[in-house]
Amino acid sequence: MNIWLGTIPFFLLATVGALLLLKRRRRSGLTVLVGINAAIMAGALILVAAAWNAAPAAASNLQTTTAAATSSGSDSSALIAASIAVAGSSLGAAFAVAYTGSAALAAMSERPEIFGRAMVVVGLAEGIAIYGLIIAIILIGRA
Repeated sequence: MNIWLGTIPFFLLATVGALLLLKRRRRSGLTVLVGINAAIMAGALILVAAAWNAAPAAASNLQTTTAAATSSGSDSSALIAASIAVAGSSLGAAFAVAYTGSAALAAMSERPEIFGRAMVVVGLAEGIAIYGLIIAIILIGRA
């Protein structure tokens, strides 16, 4: 089981506890929650500082390390480019579908017979995400 899925009950209990604390003691409960949030933020900053200053792991064989580093450099940049292509095209498609979908619904409320033409426009807007996915597949194939 994923560790993040295992923390869901903890967060649900913490949320219920926070709501009960705020319901019973409004002012002092808020002070307690702000203090807990400050402690969690301080712990997170300590972890980030420790990770930032950590030394890289020592490699036992320098030759395999350099070979892996040279091959993973181009692979990682191709994967980053693929993720940017998918993310950018998905965001663009989301905005396009939001605007064209709302305009299509507004037009269909006045004239229901234009349903087919309105859905074609929304489908063309969704095609932007498919283009990004195709570009990502091509980039991953070259990696």
